Amino acid sequence: MGVFRKRSWSPYAAGALTGLILCLSVLIAGKYLGASTTFVRAAGLFERAVAPEAVAEMPYFIKTKIKVDWQMMLVIGIVIGAFFSSRWSGDFKSTPVPPMWQKTFGAGKARRYFAAFFGGVIAMFGARLAGG
Repeated sequence: MGVFRKRSWSPYAAGALTGLILCLSVLIAGKYLGASTTFVRAAGLFERAVAPEAVAEMPYFIKTKIKVDWQMMLVIGIVIGAFFSSRWSGDFKSTPVPPMWQKTFGAGKARRYFAAFFGGVIAMFGARLAGG
C-alpha cells in the first residue's frame, strides 16, 4: 500500500501504464481508449431527458446511438479513481484559482471559471472535429 501513499507518481510511469492499458484494450476488446464521444453521448442523455423528440431527429444520434457504454464507464472511472488517488496520497486540495493564474490574471474566480469552461469547449470542438 506504500506506493499509493506517495505524493505523486512519475509522469513517465503513469504514461507507460496508460500505454500498456491502451495496448491491452486494443488486443482484448479491439477498442482504442477515448473520451470525447462520451461527452457528446452524455449531452445527448441530458437532452433526451429534456426534449426527447429533438434528440430523436438529430442525424448524429440517429447514426450513433445514445448509450452508456465502456467509454462512459472509463471516463467515470477516471474521475472516481483520480479523486480517491489524490485523497489517499494526501495531494487533494481545492484550489479554485491557482497561484500561477492569480499572478497573471488576478484572483477573480469568475474569470478563471469562464476561461476553464471556454478552453474545454475549444478542446472538445477540436477533438470532435478531428473525429475523436
